[in-house]
Amino acid sequence: MKTPTISLILLLILSCSLAASAAGDFLQCLSEKSDNYSSISNVVYTSNNSSYTSILKYSIFNLRFATNSTPKPQAIITPEHESQIPAIIHCAKEACLEVRTRSGGHDFEGLSYVSRVPFVVIDLINLSEITVDAESKTAWVEAGATIGSLYYRIAEKSPVLGFPAGGCLTIGVGGHFGGGGYGLMQRKYGLAADHVIDARIVDVNGKILDRESMGEDLFWAIRGGGAASFGVVVAWKVQLVDVPKNVTIFQVDRTLEQNATHLIHRWQYIAPNIDKDLFIGVLTSRSSNRTVLVSFFALYLGGIDTLLPLMQQSFPELGLVRQNCAETSWIQSTLAFGGYPIETPLQILLNRTQPTKGFAKDKSNYVKTPIPQHAFEGIWEHFYKAEAMSGLFILMMPYGGKMAEISESAIPFPHRGGNLYLINHAIGWLEENARDSESYVSWSRRIDDYLTPYVSSNPREAYLNYRDLDLGVNNVVGETSYEQASVWGKRYFKDNFDRLVRVKTMVDPGNFFRNEQSIPPLHY
Repeated sequence: MKTPTISLILLLILSCSLAASAAGDFLQCLSEKSDNYSSISNVVYTSNNSSYTSILKYSIFNLRFATNSTPKPQAIITPEHESQIPAIIHCAKEACLEVRTRSGGHDFEGLSYVSRVPFVVIDLINLSEITVDAESKTAWVEAGATIGSLYYRIAEKSPVLGFPAGGCLTIGVGGHFGGGGYGLMQRKYGLAADHVIDARIVDVNGKILDRESMGEDLFWAIRGGGAASFGVVVAWKVQLVDVPKNVTIFQVDRTLEQNATHLIHRWQYIAPNIDKDLFIGVLTSRSSNRTVLVSFFALYLGGIDTLLPLMQQSFPELGLVRQNCAETSWIQSTLAFGGYPIETPLQILLNRTQPTKGFAKDKSNYVKTPIPQHAFEGIWEHFYKAEAMSGLFILMMPYGGKMAEISESAIPFPHRGGNLYLINHAIGWLEENARDSESYVSWSRRIDDYLTPYVSSNPREAYLNYRDLDLGVNNVVGETSYEQASVWGKRYFKDNFDRLVRVKTMVDPGNFFRNEQSIPPLHY
């Protein structure tokens, strides 16, 4: 091992002393700027606090960003009211600290709680209140609430109202809504962000704005454009949707030996074009008996007696029978897709503890033309690589229906008509294999390369909430050109990227709210 040079050692010492100074300046500023410092001081945690590490790690889902070498924030602030946030923003600017905002921690690249420069985290876990108005079919949802808690509060008020958000119940709504937010009712109703009708955001100047005061350009940008690029969204007002008293769910599993390859090939032609009340997704994984398992899972907004003839007419090859199905309430269906038996008490929806944690790498692509059957056979070969033994899956979520009816420019999320489905492929591994992390990440890259001829191009599209730093990053320390940022920006947002840059230039010209893939202002 080479001995560090004197200049490098001095640089490291200087960096540490500058970080410590910035933290001190930040805390001193908070004591001066906060109307009630004793109140906010109770929710400020530094490395000197015994609770610091547990609070930092509590919401982290991907343990790749919870190692000893991962950069840690100078402070974590868990505000109990939106009025505490302006002082945090002001003091972070004064101390030259970056701000990262976290609402749930299901952050595939850890950008909400990791930075390469000195930073603080605003953790919105305490801003989790939900107010449902069943009469107007609306709800105000604070950004730190989880999807599961939103579903629970809706069900408290009405058995025939729901919301088209994701199936993973512990996701914080802040990032989910800010990036679009898909789920099993997207073919009927579109995305979560399509149903946001108001919001409250703290801007770079510390002003708390609603839809009227922020203006339509900023309101457009935060619904699917990555809200953290523009400020700290503290609450969302959403329009709820009608759901029937009874819905039907099913899961049919097939192995390669049971003709799964042919079935998944046929699925591509059927799922995006079937009745919009029916969502049939596909989850492909390694089974315990060393073969590939393809699971067809579905939510139908109606009863079994209507679903069975629909499936017999549209997808008879799957062989769906009544015994595969369960008719239940919409709220109980969310339990099933969250990994629980439908008989589980609904209070589990309020649990924000991550059921499992591990190391992971995810990527996403969009498919516009059906993938040939022989190409799927090539995908299966990747499932038998050594890295795949630890745990991997490919998730395919069908589009069509309402998703094809909404304009690409309605909100920043542009992946609408012309897309058959979204592919999310992910690989996970245990902490005991952490030293081999790069080999698992390489597996993810290899299968992504394999998919290149079969997925969208010019641009090759990707989903913002499946953030992937392999696509390119901003220089968060220095300047990033429009051309550099557009490498990933066009993949997430297509032509909407240009409008997002204009909005960013208007509301945050100094680029205070930034991360490795934030929207840059024009002059950066």
